[in-house]
Amino acid sequence: MKVGYARISTDEQSLALQRAALTAAGCAKVFEDRDASGVATNRPSLEAALARIGDGDVLVVWKLDRLGRSLPHLIETVRQLGARGAGFTSLSESIDTTVAGGTLIFHMMSALAEFERALIVERVNSGIASAKKRGSHVGRPRKLTPEQIAHAREAIDGGQQTPASMAGLLGVDHSTLWRSMRRLEANANGR
Repeated sequence: MKVGYARISTDEQSLALQRAALTAAGCAKVFEDRDASGVATNRPSLEAALARIGDGDVLVVWKLDRLGRSLPHLIETVRQLGARGAGFTSLSESIDTTVAGGTLIFHMMSALAEFERALIVERVNSGIASAKKRGSHVGRPRKLTPEQIAHAREAIDGGQQTPASMAGLLGVDHSTLWRSMRRLEANANGR
């Protein structure tokens, strides 16, 4: 059985074109989501369509972007369909995973998506290493300046403040204060 899925992002759009194409493609049932952007995680009709599909069924969409939030999401959805013995067809792109050529296209898309993710990780790691070499702080901004940490250390060591009261004065949790003091001491000792 062919099961159709159609989605529009705004009320100004119409489902008529998608509905007509899916019906012409032989879909016995068409599930529709309205006001659902591609990045929306709550798409009840998509969930209902996926729940209805079983072995030998085919999920049909008008265009790839109607189904997936992103290429990895699209590939994962099609992989899950395949694991259940179901197929996937995108009418506009002429992709049909029930035939060998369509499966090949999806494997190529998956490989490209994985390659893209690897490139992104590589660039991020390279940027972090470069920033560290320049002496830049990588990550969230520090809550306390070195001057505040030194002042806190003096006040605590001198008995004027308790660690908890000093942390309260600085507007941080006591564990943040202790971590900051240890890091400052380690940097001072060259560790």
